[in-house]
Amino acid sequence: MEYKARIEDAKALMATARALGFDHWGDLRQTDTYFATPKGRLKLRETAGFQAELIFYERDEEGADRASDYEVAHSNEPAALRGLLAASLGVLVTVRKRRTLLVLDGTRVHLDNVEGLGAFMEIEVRVQDGDDPARERLDWLRSELGLGWDECIRASYLDLTIERARSA
Repeated sequence: MEYKARIEDAKALMATARALGFDHWGDLRQTDTYFATPKGRLKLRETAGFQAELIFYERDEEGADRASDYEVAHSNEPAALRGLLAASLGVLVTVRKRRTLLVLDGTRVHLDNVEGLGAFMEIEVRVQDGDDPARERLDWLRSELGLGWDECIRASYLDLTIERARSA
């Protein structure tokens, strides 16, 4: 389950999350290459200092909870994998971001600075079989961070990047 909003003050949000018990896991540089697929989304995530991840997911971007079903495979050869996928499927867009990752009991808060798009905050809560406590946790954390549902962006960085390119 995911919540995403544009933010003005990442430092203030980080301080609030830390006060709620979130641990600062790290600052990451990530490049997500999205490939054309007949269904769902497929991206190769390259994170400096870590194995690359090939991630396939399906999510109702307009849904209230933005729940995702996803699969992940790891690779030590991201350049070869990227080349193979680009040749066979085609690249939609590449998204580059700097991410500050905060974690508490399986819940993740991302403070993202996305190249060409700006600053965002994402909350990700794991859901297990219609898990009502996950929705409650998301609502509690969103509220504690001072964010409302009216500020929620129901679009991926892929969609926002494509929208930005079309309006340029």
